[in-house]
Amino acid sequence: MNDPRPNSRDIPRAPLPPELSAERTTASRHTRAGRAARRRPWIALGLSLVTLFVASWIVIPAPNRTLLNLSVGAPEISIWLVIMALVAIVGAIRTWRMHMVARVATVASVLAILLACWPIVRFPSMAARTVNSLRSTLGEDYLDAVPFDRQLLLRPSPVLVAELFRGLPRDSVLVTPRIRFATAAKVPLNVIVYQPPVAGVYPIIVQIYGGAWQRGTPESFAHFARFFAARGYVVFAIDYRHAPEFRFAEQMADVKTALTWVRRNAGKYGADTSRMALLGRSAGAHLAMMAGYDRAETSVKAVVNFYGPVDLVQAYMSPPSPDPLDIRDVEVKFIGAPLESGLDKYQQASPINLVRAGLPPTLSIYGARDNIVEPKYGALLHDKLTASGNTSVLVEIPWADHGFDEVPNGWSGQLSLYTTERFLAWALTRRQQ
Repeated sequence: MNDPRPNSRDIPRAPLPPELSAERTTASRHTRAGRAARRRPWIALGLSLVTLFVASWIVIPAPNRTLLNLSVGAPEISIWLVIMALVAIVGAIRTWRMHMVARVATVASVLAILLACWPIVRFPSMAARTVNSLRSTLGEDYLDAVPFDRQLLLRPSPVLVAELFRGLPRDSVLVTPRIRFATAAKVPLNVIVYQPPVAGVYPIIVQIYGGAWQRGTPESFAHFARFFAARGYVVFAIDYRHAPEFRFAEQMADVKTALTWVRRNAGKYGADTSRMALLGRSAGAHLAMMAGYDRAETSVKAVVNFYGPVDLVQAYMSPPSPDPLDIRDVEVKFIGAPLESGLDKYQQASPINLVRAGLPPTLSIYGARDNIVEPKYGALLHDKLTASGNTSVLVEIPWADHGFDEVPNGWSGQLSLYTTERFLAWALTRRQQ
């Protein structure tokens, strides 16, 4: 039988009086606001602790490969860390008196700001020191010999604050991807060419990537190649075979083959072989120095060394501490033997042993916190170059770690870009007296 009682859902409900409905809505809003207020200090605490953790790697050396990225990146994004910490403080300060969590969040944020401000506070003096180093080495008026139209293309300042937030400009240039310049032991070797958008004859930068001689591609640091191509250089980003399958001096043979190819084909790309610089990072800087300092190499007019290994013997005998990449293992894979049984090869593979009078001008840039290639090796190279009568500019960035320009628009990335473009403008484009 059907239940004669009406279903409660079928009974129409009388509408609430307007004043009661308003009270209920207000109460609901207060409930939501209360929940948000209770969550706010916890959100602020989470943000402040994350910011403090990242900022701590501005001063703590990375003990392993996993944390190395934080040690490299934290100083370069320090201005973002300051902003994050300030946001956490704003979120916490509203409940400061009522909530212990808010107080902890505020303290953590203040500590993060203090750590993150270290590169920011040090930057003006470091920039001034870099400018003075260029002037004292190259001459007070070293840019006067650079054509005026090229001077106009130079960055106006060691750092452009807007670029800390928006990144470097992505300039329009001509890119010819992956041209095969050789095949060695069945390994294809390619080059990528970056050209200015306007036809002409331009100086050459040969860019050699790093990666412990074991990894990497010519595509590395494409933003850097684009930047210089847009400012009147033809950039050849070259390839080489990797350790441990291929060992020293196979990589040197590949670099020399690439340079021969560049000289033979320069005309196709509007490149002037009489004005050529070699530029490398880390292992690539090592290869750039080895090639640029070779007695048989006479076409190289400048070498730019970003944190490159200089003395493989000393690096093996006195590895850094901490040693995030295990430098001895890296060198054994490159050379093919430990130091004890391969001393001759370690000596042959050390650029510092090639230093003599008459070398091309060298710019060396190192991070003072580098525990992969310690900055003392940059100083040793600089001292030996100058003692031999060569032109050498050394820049050591106090807060920077190995690979600092992986964040190209960071403090160190912009400073190194400013320094490199001025050095290359002087070395490759100045009017000879």
